[in-house]
Amino acid sequence: MPGKVFHVAAVKAKLPIDLTPESKHKRMELFKQFDPNSNGYLSLAEVDKGLRDVLAIEELFDVKPVIMRAFQAAKGANNKTNKAGSLGPDFVEKSEFRLLLVYLGKYFELWELFEAVDTDDDRRIDIGEFRKAVPVINSWGAHITDVDATFKQIDANGGGIILFDEFAHWALSKHLDELHPDD
Repeated sequence: MPGKVFHVAAVKAKLPIDLTPESKHKRMELFKQFDPNSNGYLSLAEVDKGLRDVLAIEELFDVKPVIMRAFQAAKGANNKTNKAGSLGPDFVEKSEFRLLLVYLGKYFELWELFEAVDTDDDRRIDIGEFRKAVPVINSWGAHITDVDATFKQIDANGGGIILFDEFAHWALSKHLDELHPDD
């Protein structure tokens, strides 16, 4: 993002995603702080507020598409929809909280890639921006040879622009998250 520097490593360091007992303890304490009602599940608004107020991760708080995508990916992952004790697919339950944190880190990395292509900072990638960025995208591990066809493939809704959700879906399918440019 022009004028704004993201620090993926610093953000990810605040997300206790390891499987160690210490990290699990931190997650449980963090979940309690994110859950002001103590009802055992988190709404999107509670996650949003927790990122800002509890973790103080302004970078993530300012990037709503990352929060939305991570929340959508994590909620309902426990596969208990409509079973006794389930809150349904509209909330992130305690058992899904680690997954939410993992997705936040992953999608934040993808946001950084997206922002490198979105040179006019409008949170959309047009064909001109995409065309100029192909050498950079290929350096991340993609193999784009037909720029127009690839653009159309990524632009799933046919709107003539690539939104973050579309970019993230494509980038994950190409394993670009495994070849982050800072690695």
